[in-house]
Amino acid sequence: MRAAILTLSDKGSRGERVDESGPALAAWLAERGVGTVQSRIIADEFGQIVEVLTEWADADAADLILTTGGTGVSPRDITPEATLQVVERVIPGLGELMRIKSLEKTPMASLSRAVAGIRNQSLIINLPGSPRAALENLEAVWPTIGHAVEKIRGGQEDCGGRFSK
Repeated sequence: MRAAILTLSDKGSRGERVDESGPALAAWLAERGVGTVQSRIIADEFGQIVEVLTEWADADAADLILTTGGTGVSPRDITPEATLQVVERVIPGLGELMRIKSLEKTPMASLSRAVAGIRNQSLIINLPGSPRAALENLEAVWPTIGHAVEKIRGGQEDCGGRFSK
């Protein structure tokens, strides 16, 4: 699996803050055998977010595109809106699962507006901006990601029986 990581941070894009979430996500993915083939830091600007996500998905640059940052309720938190502009199909369950798991740790998870969806053959998932929260959210949905990517790319494997308790 190939991953791309897009960090949304006004301060990070200006060099005023070191991006910790992007490298943390790349390291976490590498531990699971997933290579990060693209990474970028840009400002919380709607047009830029749409442009990069569209470019990566349309060029088939990655199977999994992760965004980190901009999922809250601040005026500059526009990642979900930009992502919804890009995706062709929304996968509500991934955002729901991330919020449910995060609520076990903090009531602030109820303020997350993260979304996930598909453009072409790429799965796009919004994650929070803090390294800890980004990793916790990715870990929450990780058991579904491999199968989702297989299905998005045309895999014929049945879902039933894949996970049994």
